[in-house]
Amino acid sequence: MAISISLMVNGAPISASIDPGTLLVQFLRDQLRLTGTHVGCDTAQCGACTVHLNGRAIKSCNILAVQAEGADITTIEGLAKDGALHPMQAAFKHCHGLQCGFCTPGMVMSAISLVERQPNLTGDDVRAQLDGNLCRCTGYHNIVKAVLEGAEGMKSASTANAAATAPATA
Repeated sequence: MAISISLMVNGAPISASIDPGTLLVQFLRDQLRLTGTHVGCDTAQCGACTVHLNGRAIKSCNILAVQAEGADITTIEGLAKDGALHPMQAAFKHCHGLQCGFCTPGMVMSAISLVERQPNLTGDDVRAQLDGNLCRCTGYHNIVKAVLEGAEGMKSASTANAAATAPATA
């Protein structure tokens, strides 16, 4: 028995008919072909499947797609705008915050959510808060560096956006 769902994914309205037992990660990867969201452990331990649900980082292997009815989902594919990387993506590239890249989408999505909640981070904050995202390749040094640089980039982008939308004064 299929169930109909409607939600926003990366800014686009999506309606689909799905099996009620379909995990959100399966829906994103298999039906929408958004394969940047990875399946690592299938037990919500590694963070490779992290996406944003209504602006909050969640592990999409731990939620049914039907639970996302009416929600706004952002995946790694939805971050870049007009060909420009999100500041966190750019920081991961600049700081070499990846090796094989399997964990990177989940790390980036978690890092963005972390910075939005706590903009003035220390390296210790990053290490503590990203403990639910596992990387088997690195020693995390460059990941922490990338998150801190990405946080600064997000602040700069936010300031620039605020200035661009502020009303002109006479």
